[in-house]
Amino acid sequence: MREDLEKSLARFEELEHQMSDPVILAEGAKFAAIAREHGSIAKVASKYRRFKQLVAEIEELRRMLTSPNEEERELAEAELPSIREHREQLWGELLDMTVGGADANRYRCVMEIRAGVGGDEGALFAHDLFQMYKRHADKRGWKMEIMEASPTEMGGFKEVILTFEGEGCYRELQYESGGHRVQRVPETEAKGRVHTSAATVAVLPEVEDVEVDLKSDEYRIDKTCASGPGGQHVNKTESAIRLTHYETGITVFMQEEKSQHKNLAKAMRILKSRLYDFYQQREQAKRSAERKSLIGSGDRSERIRTYNFPENRLTDHRIGLTLYKLDQIINGDLQPVTDALIEHDRNALRSMMGGLD
Repeated sequence: MREDLEKSLARFEELEHQMSDPVILAEGAKFAAIAREHGSIAKVASKYRRFKQLVAEIEELRRMLTSPNEEERELAEAELPSIREHREQLWGELLDMTVGGADANRYRCVMEIRAGVGGDEGALFAHDLFQMYKRHADKRGWKMEIMEASPTEMGGFKEVILTFEGEGCYRELQYESGGHRVQRVPETEAKGRVHTSAATVAVLPEVEDVEVDLKSDEYRIDKTCASGPGGQHVNKTESAIRLTHYETGITVFMQEEKSQHKNLAKAMRILKSRLYDFYQQREQAKRSAERKSLIGSGDRSERIRTYNFPENRLTDHRIGLTLYKLDQIINGDLQPVTDALIEHDRNALRSMMGGLD
């Protein structure tokens, strides 16, 4: 945690310096991206900077306690308790703000929902998850945008990629990453038997352009004709875009828009988020022991939750949470589940970090 806080503060101060640079001030788009990143980490970085100041003050007061000067010793004894109390308060606030990792306070994120086993029923379940997150976003006041969707004939989704924007969106939605299992009677099941299907969800922090330095010789752009619904247009113009990153092999295909330029812009946003996540995951793997006691492994193939419709039951397997109000949750009332996950993570982090001296 201290390492993450130090990185946040260093980045915050670097951004502060960049925002006062006349050259960057003249570049509107770049300045806006820097300002957004600066704003997303301002609260935690400013609080940590104040925390470090208090630590330094406490060290100075401790030195004064051993001073031969009686007045200095009395002054230190008088001031030390209140400053320690302030430091403890700030430490608690920092713990709460860093629950969910270094990216917890980002205002934008990308969600990818994919149908798993179960054929058409898996695709319908992916659509149900999409609707659940959409309704939840409406309740939380977040902005949601569909970046790319692959619908099925029965009204499901093979895959749908979304972006969310709003305070707390990544902090909360990151807990949705993993395998989601549904148990219910499909509409096509004549004998009323319960079937099990699945979908996977991946949630990535959306990064600013200035955070991922992606050079043109590091990826390939392929332009193709779009396919699927859309009338004659999809057959006549090369509006679809596929980006391939050479080093990682990560690919992004985008055909949601009729404009090639818009598809390229969307694809680039997704590629940068996936690259950021890839490098973050690689870095975290080097120091994975730090978070072993926290929720799950973060493996997106891990089954995290079961939705049992016949019993109106939702079970989150990471923390053993069971709620018998699936109808309300699937209708967008996801907050009780999210709050329980965050509280569990908070308690684990507090236990791991312990108190101050």
